[in-house]
Amino acid sequence: MDFSFTHCYICFVMIRITIQEKDFSLEQEISLLRNDRVDIGAVASFTGLVRDLNEGDEVSLMTLEHYPGMTENQLQEIAHEAESRWPLQGITIIHRVGTLAPGDQIVLVITASPHRAAAYESNQFIMDYLKTRATFWKKETLGNRSRWVESRHSDDSAVGRWKKPA
Repeated sequence: MDFSFTHCYICFVMIRITIQEKDFSLEQEISLLRNDRVDIGAVASFTGLVRDLNEGDEVSLMTLEHYPGMTENQLQEIAHEAESRWPLQGITIIHRVGTLAPGDQIVLVITASPHRAAAYESNQFIMDYLKTRATFWKKETLGNRSRWVESRHSDDSAVGRWKKPA
């Protein structure tokens, strides 16, 4: 578990990043992030799941791998970038690795802010950047064969909306 606290104008921003094999509980993670604070005005969450169908093929398993150390640092950088763009009070990023089945949870991103727009937007930003900038590899098992999941043009396009004007 990695906690980092950054001072902002009215609060401390708790950033928690975890890469793990075990499943997670959305309710427990939101409770941990909120920690009975009454200054938080909005909490947004995104939970990614393993689908049973991808590109027209039936997926029976997905294996996720990462580059230990580097991946956590990349996620930390993404969280700090979000923190620099929106007034955030907390960020949780949990990504699972190992072999997962359809319906299993893969990733959780939670953002807390005084305002809903900041919570929503920062959550989308983190997910878009996580999909394109963090070193995770996914291999799908399709019956008696497997394939590595390629990056998608749509993910790169999604990141484009967050580019700061030159």
